[in-house]
Amino acid sequence: MKKILGTAVLSMLSLGAFAQNEVSYSVSFPNAIHHEAQITMQIPNVPSGPLTVRMSRSSPGRYATHEFGKNVYNLKAFDASGKELALKQPAGDVYEIPFHGNNVKISYTLFGNWIDGTYAGFDESHGHINIPATFAFPVGMDKRARLVKFNYDEKQGWKVATQLKPMGNDTYFAPNLQYFMDSPTELADYKTASWKVSNRDGKTQTIHLISHSNDTQKTIDNYANMLKKMVDEHVAVWGEFPTYDYGNYYFLEDVYPENAGDGMEHRNSTSIVQRTPKIEGYESQLLGTFSHEYFHSWNVERLRPKTLEPFNFEHANLSDELWLAEGFTQYYGSLLLTRAGLKTADNATQAFNGLINTVLNTPGAKNFSPIQASRYAVFADAGVAIDQTNKGNIFTSYYTYGAATALALDLKLRVDFNLSLDDYMRALWRAYGKPEIAYTVPDLEKTLGVLTKNTAFAKDFFKRYIYGTEKNDYAKLLINAGFILRKASPNQAYAGLTRVNFDEGKAVLSQTVQGTPAYDAGLDVDDVIVTFDHLEVKDQASLNKIIESHKPGDVVLVSYLHRGEPKSTNLTFTENPLLEIVPIEKTGAALTKQMQAFRIQWLGSQVKNKI
Repeated sequence: MKKILGTAVLSMLSLGAFAQNEVSYSVSFPNAIHHEAQITMQIPNVPSGPLTVRMSRSSPGRYATHEFGKNVYNLKAFDASGKELALKQPAGDVYEIPFHGNNVKISYTLFGNWIDGTYAGFDESHGHINIPATFAFPVGMDKRARLVKFNYDEKQGWKVATQLKPMGNDTYFAPNLQYFMDSPTELADYKTASWKVSNRDGKTQTIHLISHSNDTQKTIDNYANMLKKMVDEHVAVWGEFPTYDYGNYYFLEDVYPENAGDGMEHRNSTSIVQRTPKIEGYESQLLGTFSHEYFHSWNVERLRPKTLEPFNFEHANLSDELWLAEGFTQYYGSLLLTRAGLKTADNATQAFNGLINTVLNTPGAKNFSPIQASRYAVFADAGVAIDQTNKGNIFTSYYTYGAATALALDLKLRVDFNLSLDDYMRALWRAYGKPEIAYTVPDLEKTLGVLTKNTAFAKDFFKRYIYGTEKNDYAKLLINAGFILRKASPNQAYAGLTRVNFDEGKAVLSQTVQGTPAYDAGLDVDDVIVTFDHLEVKDQASLNKIIESHKPGDVVLVSYLHRGEPKSTNLTFTENPLLEIVPIEKTGAALTKQMQAFRIQWLGSQVKNKI
C-alpha cells in the first residue's frame, strides 16, 4: 500500500465538524528489539468531571475476555501545559483522572510479543498491531473520530498496511471507536500483490495480499492468483461483493514458524498469522484460513448477529448465533476451496467426515444445542483457564457443530426444495447483510421459511436442530451425492482411551469422555494405568496391541493409581464409533447419473460469469 502524502486532504479534514473532538494517537518503536511500543493519546474537549481511560477486555472476532491491560505500564496523564496530573487506578485496566483541564494527554509503554489475530507483537522486523490490544480509549467518547500516526523512520523498509483511511504523513483515520478497534495494522517490509474486482453496480474495488514472509515476489504473485480463484467462488455464493470502505480489502498475512498462528476477520481486512517457514511449498495448507476469513467479509462483518452489535469492549460478548456466524463460515471455507479447484473432492469429504464424527460422537453435541454451544464461546474462544474444566464433556465447538448443521441444511435444501445453502445465504444477505440490519435467531428461521415457502419446515428444522439437540440423518442425506456413511472400523474394540500421555513409562490419562468405556469404568483425568488386562502399559503401541486383541463386549481388568492410591476396575469394550464417508463407486456399487449430477452441482465450481 503506497503512502499518500495528502496534506491538502489533511487541511480540508481539519475544517470538518469532528476535527475539534477526534482522539489522536501517536505510536513509536524506540525499543522494538525488546518488544515495546511507546504510545500517546491526545483527548481534546474533555467534559467536566472525572475522566476515565481504559484498555479493552475484548476484541472483534473474539468472544472471550482478554486482559490486554496487563501489558500496559508507565501510564501517565498530563494537561495542556505538560503538567502531570494525578490519576487513580480503580481496576487493573482502568485509569481515572479526577481533575483535569480541557485537554488531556495520556502516555504509556506497551509490551507485545504474541503474534496472532488477538494480541500485539513488536520487534525489529515488524509491528503487528491488533487495535484493542494496543490502544487505550476514553470511556464515553465512542462516537468521536480517531486519528493515529505511526512513527517508524528508523525501521528499515517498514510500510503501513491497514483498512484505516490514509490521511497522509503516516496518519490514518477511523470515524469512531467501533471502526478503529476493528482495524488491524501491520508495519513491516512486506511484499504485496493486488488485483481489481468489479461489482454488479460497475464499481471497481481492489483486493490486496500483504505478506510479511520470507518469500520472493514471484511466490506472492502466484499465491495471489490462487486467492483470485478462491475469491471468485466466494462471490458466486453471495451474488456480489460487499462494498468495501475506501474501495479496498486487505489480507494481512504474517508468516513465521514461531508465530502463535490465527485468523481474525475484520470489516475490510483479515489478519492471518501462519506458523510455516514461508508460503512457498506450503500454499495448499495455508489456504483454509484465507477462505474462512474471507467468507466473514459477508457473514459476520455485514450479516451480523444482533448480540454482537455493537461490540462491547469492556467484557466478553455473548452470542446465540455463532453456529451460523462461525459454523456456516467453517463449512464454506472448505467447500469453496474444492469448488475453486484448490482442494480435491476427497479433501472436502474428509472435512465433512470430521464434522459428522464430531456432531454425532461427542457428548457436547449430544447434550447441548448449537445455541448453547455458541454461548459457551465466552469461555472457550481463546479463553484462558488455569483450573481444569469439564469442556470435553459439555462443549462441542460451534465451528464444527455449526458446520455440520450447514452441511445437513445444504443437502436437505437440495433434496427437498431444489435449492441450496447458497440460496439461503443470498436470502439472508439481501434481507439483513447488505442493508446491515442485525439479525436474531427468529429472523434466521423466518428467512428459511420464506425461501422454501414452507414455514413448517423452517420451524421444525430450528426446533429440532438449532434450539434442540436432535441430529440429522447424514447417511440418508449423503447418499444423494453418491457417498456412503458407514462405520470406519466395524467390530473393532474401543476403550475410549484416545489421549494417553506417556511420561517416563507411566500411562497418564487425560480427561475421559462421557459415554466411553473408560468413563463408564470410572477412569478419570490424571489416573495412571498400571496394568491393562493384566499386562503392563509402557507406551501407546503396547496399549493399542492389547485393545486390538479384543472384541466389542469383552471385559478386561484395569489396575491404576488414583492420587497414588492403587485401584482396579472392569472395562467393557464397545464397538469403535468412528464413521467414514466413502464414495459409493469405491464400495463396488454404481454411481448413478443422478448422484453424479448432484455431486457436481454441490462440489463443482459455481462461477459462471465473473462479476
